[in-house]
Amino acid sequence: MSAQLQPTCRFCGHGLNTTFVDLGMSPPCQSHITSEQLQHMEPFYPLHAWVCSSCYLVQLQEFVAPDNIFTEYAYFSSYAASWVEHARRYTQMATQRFGLNRKTLVMEIASNDGYLLQHFVAADIPVLGVEPAANVAKAAIERGVPTTVQFLGRATGQAIAREHGQAKLVLGNNVLAHVPDINDFVQGMRELLAADGVITMEFPHLQRLMEGNQFDTIYHEHFSYLSFSTVEQIFATHGLVLFDVEELPTHGGSLRIFARHARHTAQQVLDSVHALRQRELELGYRSLDRRRWRAWQRQHAAQLLRHPQRLSRLHGRRQPLQAGQVHTGHAHPHPGARSTATRKARLRADPAVEHQRRNHGAGVLHP
Repeated sequence: MSAQLQPTCRFCGHGLNTTFVDLGMSPPCQSHITSEQLQHMEPFYPLHAWVCSSCYLVQLQEFVAPDNIFTEYAYFSSYAASWVEHARRYTQMATQRFGLNRKTLVMEIASNDGYLLQHFVAADIPVLGVEPAANVAKAAIERGVPTTVQFLGRATGQAIAREHGQAKLVLGNNVLAHVPDINDFVQGMRELLAADGVITMEFPHLQRLMEGNQFDTIYHEHFSYLSFSTVEQIFATHGLVLFDVEELPTHGGSLRIFARHARHTAQQVLDSVHALRQRELELGYRSLDRRRWRAWQRQHAAQLLRHPQRLSRLHGRRQPLQAGQVHTGHAHPHPGARSTATRKARLRADPAVEHQRRNHGAGVLHP
């Protein structure tokens, strides 16, 4: 969905005219500049999240193309030890629950540097990573994790399935929210999935974003902000049924969904699906209840004014940022930087914070 005067929903195509939250202007995250670029102009784009009044998908417009974000990516998953351990526990669960073995193929979408698939490799289970960023895919291959460098969509899913076969397990962690064409992406996963296969996806839960006022998780590489009910609707449109769901503490509160082909009914839909669907319905995630949303608007504005630094979104993970590089927005220089220009770089006031201060949180959910 490209930027336009009248944005439309990236899932259902309905016109978007209701604001979820407007955080003003911000540079892309997970991007870095050299000290020599400190005096150059940087691109800033709107952080304006809309909610579709038809399918209730919360979303940003596509101002920054995925090719510009993910082709050379700055985040390596293996640098977060707790996340690697989370992945290890997942592989143990999936192996036991779905009977994975030497004859069953596992594919991970956005497999990064092999942080998860390495555990399947160690168990002698065949794997294939699908990763668009060549630099992190190279790290995965060096780790012994077979990886193809591609963005997933229907066409690439068909091509991968022809070359490698379909998978018993297709998984993706924190990728569903990152794709601008969510329909093409889900179709791609369907093409990769064996007739009796299972898809699992993890993504931050919209309910936790709102209850925790996690507005600092809204940034350009997160195109969508997902409720369970909307994801269920998206998957159903493409012939996939959600049969189980787990609530996780990761990334401020996430969901892990389990999906299968609609025609393969061996996996019965569990009570967890019915319970979460009903809870979201009762909490108003299938409507635009003005009273509930306005209450969140007031909380959001108060929290933003109290903690404006949260908008910097500078995560303290041990990422391989090169010496001399600086986060976009001319934020804190990396400790390894040695140049005088980098050391003297100052943290500028975030335009998004100033925008909110001037407007006192105005712009949340109005037509």
